[in-house]
This record gives sequence, structure tokens and C-alpha cells, in this order.
Amino acid sequence: LFRSVPELTEEKEKILLKMLKVGEDAKVAVRSIRRDANEKIKALKKDGHISEDEVKKAEDNVQKVTDKYIETIDKVSKEKEQDIMSI
Repeated sequence: LFRSVPELTEEKEKILLKMLKVGEDAKVAVRSIRRDANEKIKALKKDGHISEDEVKKAEDNVQKVTDKYIETIDKVSKEKEQDIMSI
């Protein structure tokens, strides 16, 4: 019934920690892009090119895309973690 969990060797631990760092770096990069996009959207409003409603819609769209990519990063990181742990 119970499957034994393989020991976490020092090598596996290093690989896992490195992979987690890459995943966190990717999420930081995505959030940075979100911030830049939202700043550009607000600049367009300030210049009178778009309305407040358009700002809200654009920011909502940026957030949806951000959430999608963060979810993808988390999914890939988890899959890679499982791959490493099964070795």
C-alpha cells in the first residue's frame, strides 16, 4: 500500500533548490512585466488616450495573463520536482 519515498540525496537537494530558484525568478520576471504593463496603461490614461473603464479592463486582462503564466510556472516546477524525487 505505502510506497517508500526515496531519500533526498545531497545531489537531488541541490538540483531541487536550483530548480525552485529558477521558478521563483520566473515568477518575479512575470510580475515585473505586469507592473511595467500597468504603468504604461496608467500613462495612457494620464495622457488622455484611454478612459478609466478601459484602464480597468486592460489591468484585468494583464492580471489574467499574469495569473495564467504564474500557474504554468508552478505546474512545471511541481512536475520537475516530482521527476527529481522519483529518480
